[in-house]
Amino acid sequence: MSTISKQEEGHVDPLALERQVCFALAVANRSVLAVYRPLLEPLNLTHPQYLVMLALWEQSPRSVKEIGTALQLDSATLSPLLKRLETTGYLTRRRDPADERLAVIDLTAQGLRVREKALLIPDAVVEALGVDLDTLERLHSVLTTVNAAARR
Repeated sequence: MSTISKQEEGHVDPLALERQVCFALAVANRSVLAVYRPLLEPLNLTHPQYLVMLALWEQSPRSVKEIGTALQLDSATLSPLLKRLETTGYLTRRRDPADERLAVIDLTAQGLRVREKALLIPDAVVEALGVDLDTLERLHSVLTTVNAAARR
């Protein structure tokens, strides 16, 4: 069996899997989400639902459009998450009295209470990853730069 990507000594193959940013991001995404999963299960949250809750813990009430903008999600992706969180009892949806076309999302008392438990998650993630906080903060900065560049 021949290896197409095998190159002359000293030459780096630009298509080598281990050199691909997309591959590293995909593997890191799966690995990090696997760390979050057992931490979120006791809160009855999936990772996408957790992101919605983070947006609402920052500011509530918020319109669906504002949440979508904050999370960079379209309404088709966001709506099922909101429905599930409403069923769970963490939030309510209502029409904006100033503009009936807009839905406003607000946290319930239960949604506010779950925040107290969620406060333990960031430190638990750092501990589970075994990577120091400075490294994670640098990674966050680089990823923010990459995300901004990809949106241009």
